[in-house]
Amino acid sequence: MSTSKLFLCLFFQFTFLVFVFNPANAQGLKVGFYAKSCPKAEAVVKDVIHQVMSVAPSLGGPLLRMHFHDCFVRGCDGSLLLDSPTKQAEKDAIPNQTLRGYQIIDRVKTAVEKACPGVVSCADIVALVARDVVVELRGLSWDVETGRRDGRISNATETFGNLIGPTANISTLVNGWARKGLSVKDLVVLSGGHTIGTSHCSSFNERLYNFTGKGDADPRLDSEYMEKLKLKCKPGDQKTLVEMDPGSFKTVDESYYTLVSKRRGLFQSDAALLENKETRDYILSQAGKSFGSFFKDFGVSMVNMGRIEVLTGKSGEIRKVCSRVN
Repeated sequence: MSTSKLFLCLFFQFTFLVFVFNPANAQGLKVGFYAKSCPKAEAVVKDVIHQVMSVAPSLGGPLLRMHFHDCFVRGCDGSLLLDSPTKQAEKDAIPNQTLRGYQIIDRVKTAVEKACPGVVSCADIVALVARDVVVELRGLSWDVETGRRDGRISNATETFGNLIGPTANISTLVNGWARKGLSVKDLVVLSGGHTIGTSHCSSFNERLYNFTGKGDADPRLDSEYMEKLKLKCKPGDQKTLVEMDPGSFKTVDESYYTLVSKRRGLFQSDAALLENKETRDYILSQAGKSFGSFFKDFGVSMVNMGRIEVLTGKSGEIRKVCSRVN
């Protein structure tokens, strides 16, 4: 075979491999998907979120969490946003009942529809909002791949087995994330999203009062931190909110990893990260730093998560209103 023919053969093989194994290409996502069809889309989203976060920064955590909860059930298709007259949609499931900020997504959608009717999906809006709230709370930006379309099905029962709860052990965490195509590093990096937001006492109450069913506490939890939590959360408390990252729950930073390294992670799933070498090593590498690799890593892992089981091309639809199908 001549040198030129060999080069062409290798070139086409390489091109084929890139096409097949690059998830973004295979799924039809790309940065700047709306550059021609709605060039102002991302600017409109950014402007609305800036307005919201300037007066209600506590919504940052819930809006970021919304992207997680959407992607882990049926993929990143906006199915979490759908209403059900019989209260049987994803948002009605127990793990999603504490989510807030749907009205903000609706506000963004209204603004985007005004600029470009019927062009930008609700699924993409959720992804863009997640990025923009992180930036507003002093995190670094990243390029969001867009091109998702909206799903038409939302079923509360599908949250079970897909959404991984705060009591998960390390095996459940690693395996659950692997089923979504996410790595162990993605797991520990995106767990860093707990740097912002609050949680109801009910999500960790048993760690304080009934860890093994015998009225005991989780021995993995720092005793001093546990006593502070007990002052805020009484047995059976379902309503009180507690900061996930005390002192900086409205700021994206690496203090989450410092807390976890000191056995002060709020959830059992936080404590579990110290039981795996890869996740523990990452935690220790970020703990105590003012500006480590977490900021950059977070954007990379968010892109990875945003590729889960997306609908593109002619699949799904572009909803006119995010809470109902067209």
